[in-house]
Amino acid sequence: MEVSACRYRLRLLNGSNARRYQLRLDAEGGGHGRFVQIGSDGGLLSAPQRLDTIDMAPGERFDVIIDFADHPVGSRIRLRNLAADGPMREIMRFDVIRAARDATRIPTRLSAAYEDLTPAAGIPVRTFDFRRTPTGEDRHMWTINGKPFHPDTVLARPRLGSIERWRISSDFHHPVHVHLAQFQVTARGNRPPAVKDTGWKDTVDVRPYETVEALVRFTGYKGRYMIHCHNLEHENMAMMANIQVT
Repeated sequence: MEVSACRYRLRLLNGSNARRYQLRLDAEGGGHGRFVQIGSDGGLLSAPQRLDTIDMAPGERFDVIIDFADHPVGSRIRLRNLAADGPMREIMRFDVIRAARDATRIPTRLSAAYEDLTPAAGIPVRTFDFRRTPTGEDRHMWTINGKPFHPDTVLARPRLGSIERWRISSDFHHPVHVHLAQFQVTARGNRPPAVKDTGWKDTVDVRPYETVEALVRFTGYKGRYMIHCHNLEHENMAMMANIQVT
């Protein structure tokens, strides 16, 4: 892509079926660019954050600003995937071909509507364990809480307008996606959330033998929705469950 020496806003989506990405901007001849993240899966952050790399699991989205004015005209900046080798390492190249006046700025406050969720005492706590479970005769299935998907089974019945605390665990890399609900990650492996967990999310990458805690808010509509692994092969093998919002 040919670009001017000014700011560009890009919406990044990991649309791969299973591949993870660790994105970095590398300038030919040395040096690195930087991303300024302004949004996540569910919209704007409260304030921008600067990232040297972006880790993305399937289904995750990042809204970022790249300022090509940091590089002289004639520069070539490569967007690379540090999690891969060979051809899969090279994602895209930006060629800075012209100078440009840039009257834009990145506000220090992005969304006045953003709020950190504060759980009330006694809110429901639910556990979802994503795991490969033996079914006998050397066969396995991808399950949630030890159960394969069945259309008549409901694993959770949250109330519309409520906030719940969810603990999501895993035996493998599982990007967990929740339909019709946004959440805020509050802990990862008994530690504070990662930088990539910032903002309103609907997809979170749960790493092997890790527990992610999140506050989930149900403000959409009553009805039946789903929680599932966003790894397409796992999803196709029924790693999903029904949620009934009442």
